[in-house]
Amino acid sequence: MKKFRRGQIWLVNFDPSFGHEYKKVRPALIIQQQKYLISSTLLTVIPISSKIANPTELDIIVKKDTQNRLMKDSLIKTKQISSFDKRRFIKLIGTIKDDILEKVDKNIHLFLFGTQQIKLDKTVDTK
Repeated sequence: MKKFRRGQIWLVNFDPSFGHEYKKVRPALIIQQQKYLISSTLLTVIPISSKIANPTELDIIVKKDTQNRLMKDSLIKTKQISSFDKRRFIKLIGTIKDDILEKVDKNIHLFLFGTQQIKLDKTVDTK
């Protein structure tokens, strides 16, 4: 049985894909919080690309090393967040360093919410 954890890099089958979605089998970083990994059949990931020539503002460069076990220096493509069934996950490659995962979290926040701080209102409107 596969053991999934936040911060792991897996080979994931992205096909079928449409338009500008990432295609083929490629590395992807699991970004989902651990408690939701257990309770869902879907995993939320960000694709990783070995094409590093033209990074966008929110892409994060990852140097290949013995921990992440990537074949080449690569980019984490923060704006391409996707969720896939666990059956699409082929093989564990490695794990990402904590400082890179913190950058991923920061860039996800910027992508989804901009630079504003988010305040969660815990009151419920019953009107």
